[in-house]
Amino acid sequence: MRTWRTWRGNPWAVLVTLSLGFFMTLLDLTIVNIAIPDMMSGLGATLDQTLWVVSGYALALSALIITASRLGDLHGPRTLFAAGLAVFTLASVGCGFAPGPTWLVAARVAQGLGAALLTPQTMTLIVSVFPAARRGTAMGIWGMVAGLATLSGPTLGGILVSTIGWRWIFLVNVPIGIAALVLTFLVVPDIRTSRAHRFDLTGVLLSGAALFCLAFGLQEGQNYHWGTGIWALLAAGGGLAAGFLFHQSRRQDREPLIPFALFRDRNFTAMTALVGLISVAMLGLVLPFNLYLQSVLGLSALKAGLVLAPSSLVSMTVGPFAGRLADRIGGTYVLLTGVFCYAVGIVAIALLAAPATAWYAFVPATLVTGLGVGCIIAPMSTEAMRHVPPHLAGAASGVNNTVRQIGSVVGAAAVGALLQGRLTAELATGKTYAVAFTATLHTTAVLPIVALIAGAAVCFLLPRRAKATAAAGTCRAGELALASR
Repeated sequence: MRTWRTWRGNPWAVLVTLSLGFFMTLLDLTIVNIAIPDMMSGLGATLDQTLWVVSGYALALSALIITASRLGDLHGPRTLFAAGLAVFTLASVGCGFAPGPTWLVAARVAQGLGAALLTPQTMTLIVSVFPAARRGTAMGIWGMVAGLATLSGPTLGGILVSTIGWRWIFLVNVPIGIAALVLTFLVVPDIRTSRAHRFDLTGVLLSGAALFCLAFGLQEGQNYHWGTGIWALLAAGGGLAAGFLFHQSRRQDREPLIPFALFRDRNFTAMTALVGLISVAMLGLVLPFNLYLQSVLGLSALKAGLVLAPSSLVSMTVGPFAGRLADRIGGTYVLLTGVFCYAVGIVAIALLAAPATAWYAFVPATLVTGLGVGCIIAPMSTEAMRHVPPHLAGAASGVNNTVRQIGSVVGAAAVGALLQGRLTAELATGKTYAVAFTATLHTTAVLPIVALIAGAAVCFLLPRRAKATAAAGTCRAGELALASR
């Protein structure tokens, strides 16, 4: 017992605990993709039903994450983190034993709820327990975990699907979730502010409805042939979002869900835009490339995952060094290097892809994409939170993670629509499936490249050097604090 008392409140022990929960939630965004063929055959599901297993999770997560960040301010971030872990772990059991596609989709939505509850609390707790001098390193590790989870999903999923079955891509979360839940109460401090907080019910309802309409419309637009109903839903989402922002503008002195003072910080604004663009780029590559490896080259889920394994390993290795390098020379140069490498890797994959390309021909390209992601994720998280004061960390985390999830939904929706539309058109010309899908892959590669070009432009908004004097940092934090009152 004395050992655990020693570890209680230790920043690095807290970071490990938070990383376990955060890793699971991001892993589940990509681990499912590799198992799509096996789930379709195992459950007798259609492609549309199986794609909802992917989108249902992202939809719940993106629609509820701003609300969850506010609930963390009200009830304490540790409480919400623990609740999210419990919901996510129980939902993972439901996914693993799902008897049919409808049950699986419902359990995935419950997983998304759990992920929404815990995800924004991670940034809040990191900012609270780490002193300013070590916060950059901590956020760099947190960002590295995010990149590793996103990239290792296909590899880990491939191993599980090929060895013990697709259901274990969900059941593997159970022991991790239980361990993280126990550690939460042993080492994570229950940090709460002394003053009472207000709960903006109107803002919560407006933001949740807006995000749901926008995410659902984008995700399901192709399935409904972009008909009048989809455009009406998107228009309603846009109107609700405008209403939400207007409502927030009138509550800036009464604890808004989104303090506009955050966006006076150029680092936070630029990196929030970049996190959405990078999410689009990642989904724009991973989803069609996984399908190509399995449906065109005929690789098993395991082999397809192993093709992407070098990318995860390089990203994991490079991430911590990239975070420290960004502190020394500024985030702009490191991020631009990462964006360039990721774009080069995507172009190389597209050029190499053919109906009979040997799988090992893609390894150099995946190594380059891993280098790119390693140079992006950790500095991006560090730069986003660099000047955010602790009392705004919850709101900043909610906004940043909402944009991350919306980017994933937009990326999945856009690449899904492009993939289905182009593949149908290519098959209509009489081409074989392998030739048609390869041509489609060449087309879908345009999406992540465009997102990365926009991301490169955003990087130039950062100051050329990340180092700032303590006085400047203190002054900036004071300005944000005053603006938020």
